[in-house]
Amino acid sequence: MTGIKNYDKIIIGIDPGTNVMGYGVVGVSGKKPSLIALGVVKLDKFESHYLRLRRIYERVLGLVEQYLPDEMAIEAPFFGKNVQSMLKLGRAQGVAMAAALSRDVPISEYEPRKIKMAITGNGAASKEQVRELLRRILAISSSQLEGLELDATDGLAAAMCHFYESSRPVASSGPKSWKEFIAKNPDKVKI
Repeated sequence: MTGIKNYDKIIIGIDPGTNVMGYGVVGVSGKKPSLIALGVVKLDKFESHYLRLRRIYERVLGLVEQYLPDEMAIEAPFFGKNVQSMLKLGRAQGVAMAAALSRDVPISEYEPRKIKMAITGNGAASKEQVRELLRRILAISSSQLEGLELDATDGLAAAMCHFYESSRPVASSGPKSWKEFIAKNPDKVKI
């Protein structure tokens, strides 16, 4: 993939799931993100949860080797009432993380509300609202999204959330008081 080398940074986003895992890959040139790929991995054909976990590991590893991301963003499991579902989702997330870590890809984890907030400005936005805004932000044609599960754009949203979070300027760690400023800068203070 020669086009992959033209980006300053590549971010892969993962929406872990035990029935469907969504992913999106964003390339960043300067300060401009663009879509490289998005899709889903369907896992419901595997009867065993352990076989699903193996497939998640294999596919995430394959995506990492194909797109060579510099960073991974992954959606954190949300706290629900069903403990067994949460446990399975946490395992799926852990396996996806292990695949990326096996290739030294650093990982950032984001809560679903934070991802929705980063994309739409509303932490309670619907998956459809997130999809539509991503389509507009990244100039994705409707035909590219046709037939794709919302999990694909959820994965893409995680990557875009990370892009926004990592693009923010860091506040300077200046003095916390005038007393501290004077102590560190005696030559700049005239009494």
